[in-house]
Amino acid sequence: MPIFPIKDFFSSLLPNHAIFGLDYGQKTIGIALSDPNLIVASPLQTIYRKKFSIDIKILIDLIQTYKIGGLIIGLPLHLDGNQGRKAQAVNDFAKNIMMVLDLPITLWDERFSTIAADKMMLESNLSRKKRDLLIDQIAAAYMLQGALNYFKNKIKNENG
Repeated sequence: MPIFPIKDFFSSLLPNHAIFGLDYGQKTIGIALSDPNLIVASPLQTIYRKKFSIDIKILIDLIQTYKIGGLIIGLPLHLDGNQGRKAQAVNDFAKNIMMVLDLPITLWDERFSTIAADKMMLESNLSRKKRDLLIDQIAAAYMLQGALNYFKNKIKNENG
């Protein structure tokens, strides 16, 4: 399956399937889970990266466990909207996943997701150790919620 533009991604999903939001980084992959109605995103897990073959096996197991119908992968754009090295790494990761999984995939602007997640955890008085454990999956949830909100607004605008 191709990497879909966001406007086409949601229509390519099977009904009543949750989606994963992935926050891909050098050392970790934060994972967030939507509900099957695509309304709410929740932090789920952090994969501590080793090599692609190991990481993808963990991801496949989670996809099967949660009956996932698609993936939204955070794209770390620069403030001016351009792509740098990190965005290229995400594009490569998405292409590698596409070769292994037959699921709809899209990329979503994740600027500020980690900053927002960290701010939220600071306001919740979580310890530094707890924040370090949760930051990637909470950033993934923040990013996924943004995409779900886009989808809700798109549906609302189409239905008048």
